[in-house]
Amino acid sequence: MRITVSCESSLSVLANLVSSYGVHGKSHVVMLIACRRFNYHMSERRPRQCSGGLAETTTVVKELAKGELEVSPDQVHEGKVAVEGLSAGFGPKKALENVSLGFKENAVTAIIGPSGCGKSTLLRCLNRMHEVSLGGWVSGRVLLDGEDVYSASTDPVSIRRRVGMLFQKPNPFPTMSIIDNVSAGLRFSGLKDRNKLGPMVEECLRKVFLWDEVKDRLRESGASLSGGQQQRLCLARALAVEPEVILMDEPCSALDPLATAKIEELIIKLKENYTVIVVTHNMQQAARVSDLTGFLYLGRLIEYGPTQQIFSNPHDELTERYISGKFG
Repeated sequence: MRITVSCESSLSVLANLVSSYGVHGKSHVVMLIACRRFNYHMSERRPRQCSGGLAETTTVVKELAKGELEVSPDQVHEGKVAVEGLSAGFGPKKALENVSLGFKENAVTAIIGPSGCGKSTLLRCLNRMHEVSLGGWVSGRVLLDGEDVYSASTDPVSIRRRVGMLFQKPNPFPTMSIIDNVSAGLRFSGLKDRNKLGPMVEECLRKVFLWDEVKDRLRESGASLSGGQQQRLCLARALAVEPEVILMDEPCSALDPLATAKIEELIIKLKENYTVIVVTHNMQQAARVSDLTGFLYLGRLIEYGPTQQIFSNPHDELTERYISGKFG
């Protein structure tokens, strides 16, 4: 059973009402609420107690408790990208279980959680990279602008062009020059005119604050750059094909503090034109760069909401324990 409530009440108010009307503890109950144009997630876990409520919300929760209210999954999520009932794994091993959330357009969403909780798997499911892994499987839906990216009529290559990805370890093409690294995707797409490629490469390098550092070295190997420069080069390469969504899997884990600061500055800047989804182990980084944060644990989405709320007043005890460093 799934419901969507549109109102100005807080998630904590709804959570208290859910508990009061006996919805807690029922199997297969997932509450999804859209408040102030954000998507929040709450699973069967006891929330913090709070006071207050709205008549509209109370009515909805009563209907839910009686089993009288059900809404189509199409109505649940809003956002540039949304996942509905997503499960994924490798062979018999399940890495994600029934994850549902929406990623807001022109915002940065951070996915946090301990190692092995399914963060990278979730990211790779969004652009159909997971399915190319040995034994990889996916069930559920991933929506991009409302269209299921796993439908039979969808071209995976076109999805990966619209949803670019930056990996944990910088991976420039080692046999290519800096300029050829950035223009690779454009050339693979059929653009061969060097008079057009040159300005586009410069634009992409400027977007990632790399142009001034490499403009006199464009014919050198991309592998000759420092780790932080290589990561920004890879980002420039991803931006060259004009994606709509950018996925980042631990983009700063191998970088020094100065290079990390530049990547974080980039992440904040990029949301002006892109939807950005970042997986990170670094709690401070998530707090600095993201607008929304989702907490995964053992393949399940425990809590999802505005970053400030997640870090200052989490609704789930498990989230609070992780944020405070008691495990993970």
